[in-house]
Amino acid sequence: MLGSKKGGIGVSGGTTLISRDTVVIGEIHFSGNLDVEGLVKGNIVAKPDSDACVRVVDKGRVEGHINSPAVVINGSIEGDVYATQHLELAAKARVQGNVYYSLVEMAVGSEVNGSLKHVAAEPKHPPSKSTGQAADVSEIGEMASVKPPVGKSVKS
Repeated sequence: MLGSKKGGIGVSGGTTLISRDTVVIGEIHFSGNLDVEGLVKGNIVAKPDSDACVRVVDKGRVEGHINSPAVVINGSIEGDVYATQHLELAAKARVQGNVYYSLVEMAVGSEVNGSLKHVAAEPKHPPSKSTGQAADVSEIGEMASVKPPVGKSVKS
């Protein structure tokens, strides 16, 4: 859980600290670790394709959304949280907003005032090349129709 050195989320790169008496106003773009002990009034966005981690500690606050592969919350968030790999909500976590996660850990006492939505993890590697056998799918009301690729036929 939060603060334990064993089994922590492994992140390469440096650590940026927003200390307890600090207020940051504006959007933060980062890689590596970002530890929030103070107040951030703005969005926190991890560098794309990084293994970044945001940690909001006990008295830390964020007024904006968080978008990072790994997020650990033990403070309060007023905004949506997007954790594409791992989300940990510790006992004192308070989230006023929607939470989008691939994998979530919730401790007893954590609170989410919004919806929890599971999203598929983003692949680390680009998808393999297409075979060119794609089909178009269109949906009308409750019926869906599939159109085969040009030059192909579908047998019923």
